[in-house]
Amino acid sequence: MLHENLSINEKGHLEIAGVDAVELANTFGTPLYVFDEGLIRENCRKFKKELANIYENSGVIYAGKAFMTMNMAKIVEEEGLYLDVVSGGELYTALKANFPASRIFFHGNNKSYQELKMAIQYGVGRIVVDNFYEIELINDICKKMKKTVDILLRITPGIEAHTHDYIKTGQIDSKFGFGLENGHALMAVKTAVKMKTVNLIGLHCHIGSQIFETQPFKDAGIIMMELVKTIKDEFNYEIEELDFGGGFGIKYTKDDKPLPVKEYLEALVLSVREKAEEFGLKLPKLLIEPGRAIVGPAGVTLYTIGAIKNIPGIRKYVSVDGGMSDNIRPALYNAKYEAVIANKASKPLEEVVSIAGKCCESGDMLIWDINLPKVEPGDILAVFSTGAYHHSMSSNYNMLPRPAVVFINNKKARLVVKRETYEDLIKNELFEDKGKTVSFFEHTV
Repeated sequence: MLHENLSINEKGHLEIAGVDAVELANTFGTPLYVFDEGLIRENCRKFKKELANIYENSGVIYAGKAFMTMNMAKIVEEEGLYLDVVSGGELYTALKANFPASRIFFHGNNKSYQELKMAIQYGVGRIVVDNFYEIELINDICKKMKKTVDILLRITPGIEAHTHDYIKTGQIDSKFGFGLENGHALMAVKTAVKMKTVNLIGLHCHIGSQIFETQPFKDAGIIMMELVKTIKDEFNYEIEELDFGGGFGIKYTKDDKPLPVKEYLEALVLSVREKAEEFGLKLPKLLIEPGRAIVGPAGVTLYTIGAIKNIPGIRKYVSVDGGMSDNIRPALYNAKYEAVIANKASKPLEEVVSIAGKCCESGDMLIWDINLPKVEPGDILAVFSTGAYHHSMSSNYNMLPRPAVVFINNKKARLVVKRETYEDLIKNELFEDKGKTVSFFEHTV
């Protein structure tokens, strides 16, 4: 098993945080996203504790894009973390959950006028400004509303962490942030410090995702502190906060070797402290934004196995009742996963199969070549480490209803997001068929 919260009970079934996965599938249906709430809270506390132990003036921001519901926002609030949102929808969800607006950081490379107006109206704690166009929008909104806002400037520090091309965000060739090498970062600082509608509080960077090394974090600390020094020298302006984003890798398969959280943080803190001492700078408040590392390991997705297609000498395809509509990552990133048959978790491995989704795409493959017990229709497949970027990236492709979400806490399961119905799929459509009587039928998905 990949994670300590997974076990096998006396029936030979997989248990997730002490609850039988087969019973979960029977009760709530499949596909089903299952989250261990206790592990989510434990990970929140681990990041807070590890960072505070080595750097007192610090804070942890949960990256909501990884998994965002009102119940998740409530956990983040209760655990004392800040919250990062990247859209009006995420902001709305947080506000509906009564998350304190002053503890929200608003990200995004193309925030609309309406989204920025909403953020400023409700008093979000920080707007992380991504480009010059956004500065103009904020200035215009603040003038009209007679308000000022606290901002961070997102910097692209020129670091290429060793991750998939689509999730590398710190290099100069990126859609995100103000570049250092082309001088845009200092131009943005010059613009911000002159504006009366914004308070430039700090700087932000994010160097990528699924990082298994400490060096990129060291480099980020050095580069950002050098920028802080340049800003002080050129503008006589003191940067109070540095937000280093996320990127902390997790284990999806046995081949993944993430470092203990403490090692990433020690590398980052050491570089910040050394540069502050070298340059004679005041230590800034240090912020990080884990998302995947908090919810990723806490999630398991359950599927029911259906059609099985055996091509002798080639491959056996085992199809499940979900696919790229609930997990786009294998198709998008070539992401790898491990899984077990939940109702046969103690059975010996007998065959190598490939797990296919039900979407009408040849590329809808969840796992290639996995060793499992003899697979039969009706078996329950449990895929591990699916807490991050699954529910949040799910879609209705092929008009598939999105799965339900269940939280487990103290060995009890509770439904936190209902399964979509066919009626949900068409609820926003406008349709009129004159002269015909349309009959509707009830159908449980």
